[in-house]
Amino acid sequence: MKKAMKMTLWIMGSLIAAAVLFILYQNDYEMTEKSVRIETPQGILTGTLVLPEEYSGKVGLVVFVHGDGPVNADHEEGYRPLWEVLATNGYASLSLNKPGIGGAPGNWLEQSMEDRAQEIQYAIEWAQTLSMIDADNIGLWGASQAGWVIPKVVRENRHIAFSILVSPAINWITQGQFNTKEEMKQAGISAQEIIQKEKYNQQVLNLLKAGASYKEYLSIADPEHLITEERWTFISKNVQSDATAELTYFNSPVLLVLGGKDINVDVEETEQVYRKEISAGLLTVVKIPEADHSMMNKPLADSQLLTVMTALFAPGKLTNTEYLNSISGFVTQQKADR
Repeated sequence: MKKAMKMTLWIMGSLIAAAVLFILYQNDYEMTEKSVRIETPQGILTGTLVLPEEYSGKVGLVVFVHGDGPVNADHEEGYRPLWEVLATNGYASLSLNKPGIGGAPGNWLEQSMEDRAQEIQYAIEWAQTLSMIDADNIGLWGASQAGWVIPKVVRENRHIAFSILVSPAINWITQGQFNTKEEMKQAGISAQEIIQKEKYNQQVLNLLKAGASYKEYLSIADPEHLITEERWTFISKNVQSDATAELTYFNSPVLLVLGGKDINVDVEETEQVYRKEISAGLLTVVKIPEADHSMMNKPLADSQLLTVMTALFAPGKLTNTEYLNSISGFVTQQKADR
């Protein structure tokens, strides 16, 4: 009996050890990460610099521009599959912690889109001083809200080598209206309830447009969907954002990646405006039918259990493969064209 018990414990221990080793292997990426601290005229920026494990001479760089929310440098490890793709193609990556996140000073909710663009410019200027970085081959990657930031960076910095925009919106207001309606439709909310919600949202929007105080907002606020005062201030600063006019500033190759299952952004509107405002010779559009706003496959994104298990056992599979391949092909082409 004791012998059988010992054998059972040995087998269980072996299985656990094997599982741990497998998880460690799956989370081991072919790249080198280094924490960085950047001094700027407006304060300290912190983040992560990622380099290929092996390289000779100088390497190109992709500077990351986050979407909305309290995002740290690696986006809770979500950026690592993409960082690895870039590293294997001979590119470094630089990603910042948002102010107030990951130990960085400040508060991201106090930023305008112009503030965010200036922050990225400081990061670029710092990167250009690094001996291993090719200062003439620095590109941008950005998702969602970055669609209002990257055009501003390009407006001020005419030496950006290329830009990759993933799920960007065009207009803050119409994007919010589209997202609200799509989320309610997917949740099975009735048409009448959707109309009532849209009427309420319009009241809130009218206050924002008028520059109303938080106290004025509270006088009409739905207590079940209350916006915090910090968030109210952030939205007030940025609610008039529209990328249309600034898209004309792009003067280097642009990769636009859109997901067919995106309910956050009206991808048809985004594609239409990008094609109209950006020279056809500069723009490449990739549509990924099964990807959602964050470039995850929709069935995976819809299941919290599947997402957690995949993040644990196969984190490289969290991100849509076609998306990663598209970026790999794009940056490879940029390098070949230099």
